[in-house]
Parts: sequence; structure tokens; C-alpha cells
Amino acid sequence: MAVRTVRDRAPALAAPRRTGLSDRTRRGLAAWGFALPFLALFLTFTAGPVLASLLMSFTDLRSSDLRDPLAVDFVGLDNYARLLQDEVFLQAAANTLYFVSAGVPLTILCALGVAVLLDKGVTRLRAFFRLGFYLPVVTSIVAVAVVWRFLLQPETGPVNQLLRLAGIDGPHWLTDPVWAMPALIVMAAWRNMGYLMVVFLAGLQAIPRELYEAAQVDGAGAWARFRRITLPMLRPTLLFGAVITGIGYLQFFEEPLVMTRGGPLNTTMSVSYAIYDQFGFGNYDYASAMSYALFVAIIVLTFVQFRLLRPRT
Repeated sequence: MAVRTVRDRAPALAAPRRTGLSDRTRRGLAAWGFALPFLALFLTFTAGPVLASLLMSFTDLRSSDLRDPLAVDFVGLDNYARLLQDEVFLQAAANTLYFVSAGVPLTILCALGVAVLLDKGVTRLRAFFRLGFYLPVVTSIVAVAVVWRFLLQPETGPVNQLLRLAGIDGPHWLTDPVWAMPALIVMAAWRNMGYLMVVFLAGLQAIPRELYEAAQVDGAGAWARFRRITLPMLRPTLLFGAVITGIGYLQFFEEPLVMTRGGPLNTTMSVSYAIYDQFGFGNYDYASAMSYALFVAIIVLTFVQFRLLRPRT
């Protein structure tokens, strides 16, 4: 009589049912399920408006056309060609270039100087000074504008009073076509250098101290150590700071809005302020063309900054 094995006596196990979906497919579907809420919000409130504004820049859409969208005509590149003949836009573009060219280096230099002092010079109350320099970043622009309006008052402002003590008759800072933009640049640098100070301070603290000690043993002075060690090691951080600051300053809008209303004589009007005005006038087509011209300027500036400040291998 044949001996039955354990395998023969065990009941046959039922084969697992196949659902038709592999584990990888089910994981992919679950991931898409979690991502759908974000995608819906992104397409509705970000990608959709961006594409709509791009299409508007090639049409003659006005606010009066919203009731009758079929009356909108395709005009091609007419709105972009109009930018080259618009004196207000060209002046706004020149003002923005002036603001970026002077404001970005000033902000970076101030932030880097403060970061170096806090990294090596200040040993006590370091957290207090960090908070003090960073506080303007999170302060409302309205509060900042009130303070700076008081400081720059032509007759009673502390700035002109100090200048009078030195025998200098201070100008009307915010109503003088020559001094209005420099006043906004100084205010913007003071307000924004706190953020870069924190970034630069983190970059400085990541530099190995052994490099400074070895250079000091070799007889390198403070300036030589800063030029030969600090700046090369800080290039990625400087690149980040320059790109972020440049993008922000190309879009500067709050400063002229709350301080000068784009004046005097449009000397502080920025491209973003001109876009704001065109939307207010109901010229959605022209405002969209301005927006994409500014977008191209941001791309060009970022490319130049990467070429100049990218880490050398």
C-alpha cells in the first residue's frame, strides 16, 4: 500500500484571485489619488490663469469684452510691438533696470557685511541682532512706509535734520525726481537685507574653519582670507541670493505704490506698477503683454547671474 505524503493529504490550496492590477499599478493609482487635489487647484488657480493671460496678450481683450467674448479679435504681436513705442512703459522699464542695477548689489553687500560681522565679530547677543535685522522682512510694507515717510520728511524728518547739522540742505526725498528712486532703493535694501543675511550667515557657518586656520598659519591676512576662502566658498549662496533678490526687484511694486504712487513725473514707476495701471484701465490684452515682457526679462537676468556667479569647477 502506497504511503501518502503530507502534500497528498493536505487540501489543495485555492489559487489567489487576480484583480488585473499589479502592485505597482495600484501604488501609482493611489499616488495620483493623493495628487489630484493639488493638481486641481494648480490647474484652476495657477496654470489656467497663466495660459489665459498668454492667450490674452495676442488679442484685443478689454474689460468691456467680458460680456461678449465672441467680440474679441486675434491681433498677433501687435501688443508686444506697442510696448516698444509706449513712452510710459519704456520709462517704467528704465526705472526698473535702475532699481535692479543699484538695489541688488547694495542689498547683497549690506547683507554680506552684516552676516560676516555676526559670524565672527559679534559673540554676545547674536540671536538678538539676527532678529533685529530680520524683523523688517516680516514687517508690513504699510508700517515700513509710515516710518520712512517720517524719516524723509523735508522739513521735520530726522534725515534732513542730521544733514542740516552738517551744513547740508537735504532735498525733498520723495517728491524730487532725482532723489525719489534712490530713497526707494535704500528703503528696499534695508527691508530685504535681513533675509539674505540669514542665508549668508548659514553659508558662512558651513565653511570649514580649518581652511581659515591653515591660511592664517601661512600668513594670510583678514582680507586675503575673505577674498581667497570666503568668497569662493560662498559662490553658491551668493548666486542664490542674487537670483532671488533680482527676481524680486524686477517685480518691485509695493514701494512705489505706498510711497510715491509712481511719481514724481513717473520717475519711480516700475513695470509691475504699469501692469497694475493697465489692468485698472481695463486693458487686459496690453497688461498681459507687459507681464510676459517682464517674464522674459526675469529669465534673461537669471541666466546672466548664473553665468557670472555659478560655482567654478
